[in-house]
Amino acid sequence: MRNLLMIGIGGLSVMTAAYMWSATQHWYDTIPGVSFTGPLNSHFAKDVALAYLTSGVALIWAGVKQDRYIGLFGAGWLALHALFHIWIWVHRGAPVDLVALVNLTGIQLPAFIGLASAISLTSEKVKT
Repeated sequence: MRNLLMIGIGGLSVMTAAYMWSATQHWYDTIPGVSFTGPLNSHFAKDVALAYLTSGVALIWAGVKQDRYIGLFGAGWLALHALFHIWIWVHRGAPVDLVALVNLTGIQLPAFIGLASAISLTSEKVKT
């Protein structure tokens, strides 16, 4: 099950990367909360898309190959990104609103499920 979770979260991350890269303005205009961060910076958005792509490919690889270390690598950025969004939410006054819901379902839950799945892999298959 954890392998399927990592593959699924990896796939979600790759799709997020593709969306951010290919439809940057649409992503900026339609994802709740993104426009609150300031004017669109396409270069920065595409940098974040590349981070999502890297994490997604690593999680897919980890799920297929049952590679704990690659899974931790792939989930690492997602988890740090999720923690940053929690920090932002707290500094917004911890409102229960659409932005918080989108962050919870689209950023925090996938990140922490991916991290927990990677942590739960045994490192037996990894050659030392």
